[in-house]
Amino acid sequence: MFRRTPRLFAATLAVAALALGACAEKADDKPSTGTAAAAYPVTVGPLTLDKRPEKIVSLSPSATEMLFAIGAGAQVTAVDGQSNYPADAPKTDLSGFQPNAEAIAGKNPDLVVLSDDRNKVVEQLGKLKIPVYLTPAATTLDDSYKQITDLGTLTGHADQATDVTTRMKDDIAKLIKDLPQRAQKLTYFHELGPELYSATSKTFIGSLYSQVGLTNIADPADADGKNAGYPQLSQEFIVNANPDFVFLADAKCCQQNADSVKARSGWAGLNAVKNNQVVALDDDIASRWGPRVVDLLRVIIDAVAKVPA
Repeated sequence: MFRRTPRLFAATLAVAALALGACAEKADDKPSTGTAAAAYPVTVGPLTLDKRPEKIVSLSPSATEMLFAIGAGAQVTAVDGQSNYPADAPKTDLSGFQPNAEAIAGKNPDLVVLSDDRNKVVEQLGKLKIPVYLTPAATTLDDSYKQITDLGTLTGHADQATDVTTRMKDDIAKLIKDLPQRAQKLTYFHELGPELYSATSKTFIGSLYSQVGLTNIADPADADGKNAGYPQLSQEFIVNANPDFVFLADAKCCQQNADSVKARSGWAGLNAVKNNQVVALDDDIASRWGPRVVDLLRVIIDAVAKVPA
């Protein structure tokens, strides 16, 4: 979860220490035959389930998207307040940032999916005999594929999970294949919030830009990794770096756009501004590592493809 405001960003660093229409469709609308008959018990890492979970609580927006994409949406009975996709996900006031074991247990889950073990919630849920699967913030696409696969195994939708990951890989390969070859790489600044926090190439979002062949201006600002890949840049640093693109992951949360960027002191002269290459992203898609990363890559690649090679 790559959040934009200072408070949520601080929470994000703890997580990080820490996105095609077909993939975005709710696969549970057309469940494939035989998934409910998957053989149990199943084991993923240290977790073993003796039977298919029918009351899943997801406290991770990325995991929620994964569960619905693989056809397990009907088994999801409660999600956290940040899980706003798909629209019919059973949103509650449960929090993934400050999980409360008692409140979670009140939903009578037979599987809880978390992105982070805050408040020692895993231990607390373990004492209540409630199974937990952790989906930490991904740092690579392979991490995302593995989580989708694991959730497919745990929920009885292994075949559908395989279909989703295969489709993601194929679509991403096709998108990247069509990119023009350039003698000199284009540079970019990925903005997490108006406070000018960014993400380096060592993060999940940064790895996506790397696949597109872009150079991240934020990398030198966290060369030693002390900011876990999420340095806060200065106005002067960005102006001096003069990126070819500015990608805004704070368009919805903070109403940032090409005009607001141009109005910043010294920014009107940036290549990105002068060449109309300030790109507003969907905040939610840009902060998650589920199947919609294909949509995010498509937006980035479409923007890059418009620049003559």
